[in-house]
This record gives sequence, structure tokens and C-alpha cells, in this order.
Amino acid sequence: MTNSVIAESRGVISERYKNGLKSSDLAFEDIPNDSLEGIDYTSGTTGFSKGVMLTHNSLMANVDYAQHNIALKPGDAVLSFLPLAHCFGCAFDLLFPIATGCHITFLPRMTPQLLLKGLAEVKPVLIMTVPLLVEKIYFKQLKPILDKPYAKLPGIKQLLHKIIYKKLNKTFGGNFISLVLGAAAFNPEVEAFLKKIKFRFTVGYGMTEFGPLISYMPWDVYKGASCGKLINHLEAKIDSEDPANISGEICVRGENMMLGYYKNDDATKATIDKEGWLHTGDMGTMDEDNVIFIRGRCKNMLLGAAGQNTYPEELEARLNNHDIVSDALVLDRDGKITAIIYADPEYVKNNELGSEDVKTQVNEAVKLVNKELPAYSKIIITDIQAEEFDKTPTSKIKRYKYK
Repeated sequence: MTNSVIAESRGVISERYKNGLKSSDLAFEDIPNDSLEGIDYTSGTTGFSKGVMLTHNSLMANVDYAQHNIALKPGDAVLSFLPLAHCFGCAFDLLFPIATGCHITFLPRMTPQLLLKGLAEVKPVLIMTVPLLVEKIYFKQLKPILDKPYAKLPGIKQLLHKIIYKKLNKTFGGNFISLVLGAAAFNPEVEAFLKKIKFRFTVGYGMTEFGPLISYMPWDVYKGASCGKLINHLEAKIDSEDPANISGEICVRGENMMLGYYKNDDATKATIDKEGWLHTGDMGTMDEDNVIFIRGRCKNMLLGAAGQNTYPEELEARLNNHDIVSDALVLDRDGKITAIIYADPEYVKNNELGSEDVKTQVNEAVKLVNKELPAYSKIIITDIQAEEFDKTPTSKIKRYKYK
């Protein structure tokens, strides 16, 4: 908002409320909490986007939880750069800060340069983002340094970690209480490193169907490899004989659950059972503290000939650790585990790699990953993707396009 627009707005308010704007001047319509607030469409990674009918209660439950569990204060600075049409951005970059009385700066468009400039100038107290942003910083800027032989020497390693911590802290503005990651899986290698240097980050879990929050925990008590603790407005169960150790579908119900899918009774009935449990489609476990650990999506899971489960997301994370790989997608093609790789264009350019060089390095990356896998999970076929994968607004690959 420009200074001229702000000045004009103040002039209108001053003229209309000559004695100042008082609380008695504000009158809001009484809206039932269980009434429809809006229809938010899912990202459509499987090919069919559904209209999620959210109530006022759903969004209010998210805001209420945030106000009691995330330490924002009136006047704190927030930089909003997530898509506000997505419920993650709407709830936590907009509604929660507004309800708390924060100062929100909206990024007019999302570019790396503009984001870094915004973080440096605004110095936000809370940063909501997707894992991809942090992963790119780690693999492009930090990992090349950490892989140097001298970086593993005693004393040097600890000093390097301190320097990296200060650099990362400054990159994100230096004033944040926590970096909250959500909307996609977080790379295990990146997470392990950030935990090692005690960086202030945490990972949450949510779905559009819950507006969106399902689980979260503050960074200082965050359990590694998890996606936080089930929030107090919900209850969850794992469809498994041993929920703490054997993966099963995560089922959730409670205050912030959707009414159903707009004009799609079949999809609603297929997702919400007769007892009111919403079947998330995510496979995972939950410990005695209600902390959730996700393994992958039910629909993505690959079933071996002897009944063994392979989670493509885990293989993709391992492949993405290699310099040559920008993005990886693992799926089943004619009964064979196939990896589709999009080579990192910057890495290819900087190292002057030809097509045969790219093929060689990609195959070597797959070979190294396969060494760490059981026989039933090994990648059999490798395809190199010429163009970047088609993705949703939250940077998830539209898997259905590559079957």
C-alpha cells in the first residue's frame, strides 16, 4: 500500500468519524460458527482438485491454536509471501497476525531477490514457508562448503557450524522466533543439519480439509523427523495394529474439519467414514505423546511382490541429496520402480556438462541410493526429465502427469 493511499484512507476515516473511531462504531453481523466460510480448492497433485467447504469454526480453531501456542505479540512484524489462496498462507500469514495485532508486509511477487530484500528490511518475527526454500539454500550454498575435506577437521567443523548459523540467521532477518515449515515433506539431510546447529525451525502438518493445521510443536521441543504434535482441537488415530511402530493411514477428526467437498458427495463419503474420521491418505505413525511421523501417501505407496511397502517420498529425498539432481519423482511403471530425474540446470551449466555427462552422473546418483536400499525398494529404471516438473502453488509435483 502506497503512502498516498494510506493518507487518503486516513482522510476518509477522519471525515466520517470526527470524534475518532470508537469500538461502539464497529458492528459486526452475528454469523453462526458452523456456517460455511468459503470453498478452498485442493492443490490437485493426483489430478483432481476438490472444493473443500470450510466453516468459520475451522479457521477460528486454527487462529485460536496459534494464539495460544505461537508467541506472536501485537506490533510484531510479519512478512507474508505464501499464496493467500492456499489455507496455510491465509490462516498463518494473514488471519492469525491480524487477530494478534501484528504489522503485515505483503510481498508483491515471489522472487528470490525480492524475498531476501523483504526478510532483511522487515526482519519478521515469525516466518511461514515451504521446505523447498530452505532446501535450496542448503544444497546450493551450504552443502558445497560442508563437503570440503577441511570442513570435517576437529575444531574447524564446530567453527564452521557457528559461522553457518550466523549466516542463516541473518539471511532470514535475524529477528525470528521460529521458521515454520509446512505444505510438503522436509528433506531428512537438511533437517538433521539444522537440528545439529540448533537452528530455530519446526515442521507442521496440515491439509486444506482442516483449514489447515493438524499438528505442530515449538522449535525448542520439536522431535526430529516428525511433523509435530496433534493440536488440541483434534483427535487422531493410526489405522495400524501397532500405531507407534507400524505405519498405517492417519485418520483425524475434530473442530477444524471441513463440512465436505462442494457438490461431490461421493468424494466426501470416500474420505469421511460413518464415525466422522477423515482419512487423510497419509501413512505414518504416532507416539505416546501424539507426535505424528509421516512416511508417505497411501496412493503413492509402492507394493512389492512379497507385500513389502516402498514409500517413493523417501527415495526421492535421498536422490535430491545429490548435486546433479534438482527434482526427483519415483513411481511404478509396469511393475518396476522408476525414477524420473530433472537435472539441476545451474549445476550442469557451472560444470559444463554435456548430455552424456548428465546421464552418467544421474546413473551414479541412483546407484549410490540403491546401495542404501533393500532389494524390493531398488530403482530399476531411470529417466531423465528434460524440463522442470509441473508443480502446484505449494511446490508439489503433479504426480498424475508422469504416470
